[in-house]
Amino acid sequence: MPAASRWSGITDFLGLKRSMAGLLAMVVLVGMGERMADRFLPIYILAVGGSTLAIGLLNAMENVLGALYALPGGYLADRFGVKRSLLVFNLLSMLGYGVVILIPTWQAVLMGAVLFLSWSAVSLPATMSLINKVLPMEKRAMGASVHAMVKRVPMALGPLLGGFFIAWLGERDGVRAAFVAALLLAMAALVLQQKMIPDDRPASTTALEKNPFRLYPQMPAALKRLLVSDILVRFCEQIPYAFVVVWCMKMIAEPVTAVEFGLLTAVEMITAMSLYIPVGWMADRWGKKGFVLMTFCFFALFPLVLSQCQSFWPLVLAFIVRGLKEFGEPSRKTLIMDLAPEGRKATFFGLYYLIRDLFVALGALLGALLWQWDPLLNFQVALVFGLLGVLWFAWFGKSFAG
Repeated sequence: MPAASRWSGITDFLGLKRSMAGLLAMVVLVGMGERMADRFLPIYILAVGGSTLAIGLLNAMENVLGALYALPGGYLADRFGVKRSLLVFNLLSMLGYGVVILIPTWQAVLMGAVLFLSWSAVSLPATMSLINKVLPMEKRAMGASVHAMVKRVPMALGPLLGGFFIAWLGERDGVRAAFVAALLLAMAALVLQQKMIPDDRPASTTALEKNPFRLYPQMPAALKRLLVSDILVRFCEQIPYAFVVVWCMKMIAEPVTAVEFGLLTAVEMITAMSLYIPVGWMADRWGKKGFVLMTFCFFALFPLVLSQCQSFWPLVLAFIVRGLKEFGEPSRKTLIMDLAPEGRKATFFGLYYLIRDLFVALGALLGALLWQWDPLLNFQVALVFGLLGVLWFAWFGKSFAG
């Protein structure tokens, strides 16, 4: 078979149209800059005179903004098109980077963070809308899977490059240099996305509804049911989330080192990445429901397995389970788009994430309270929420689009 034909077959299998290639390039470039810079923001805040309270405020801002930006991101994608909305999101991130580069204070970090920290949240509805528009129904789970896999490349490499800048220039100047690199990468991504993603501005100029209180009654019943199960399962994830590292490095009979915990995280990442392509292929052919259900099962299983681990090698198994929770995540995202009303898919995708993440933010607070009472109780309550999510989805899943 000629090389051109083989390459064409691969790109068709993966759903790599020109606009998808532009999207993936943007994900790598912007994600690389984002991860090499913002992962070290707590160190930078301390280096420029900030306190641990400022670090806590930054973390709270990230969670709240991640929820609040989802709906505006979806609305802009439906109102003005994916191409123009991504342009706006990139420019906002670049402006945020510029604030941190030019003003070396912790207050500037918080101001800049409003613009750049939630890039992923604000752009995700537009990203999923593009996948929904350019790929046929039988390729959307694969497209979302390829996006999820590529997204993890900068998640792995970005912090390594950021660490290099800090080792080279120190904590203060090194992080600012990482932000300069992030700004340059965002510029390159902006050029690529504008060249490779076609103009898709909607034909209708009628203003779309953007009030979440008016939008929610219009959300299809099947999508509301998926949302309930997702909230329950994310409670399961968030209750122990911040304390997983504490359990592994402080609480168990044979605590692991920081290096060993890094290896466990790598095991989780490799497990997740190995699933995306084959599961995306199967979900496009056999329906999404079963794969989403398997994902929810692994979410529920992780706190149970983790609570039984007292040394490194059992923890390896636990983190494999944690990686398996990505089993049907791309299928879940494409299922949201399948169930959302035509012409407003990005808006309802954003509304879904707004509601889910605002509720789930309470899970982190509940987790802290439970951990103070008893770490094992933290894991047990997380398991209960996970099982409720699985049962809800299994019972009502029959009414979902496949």
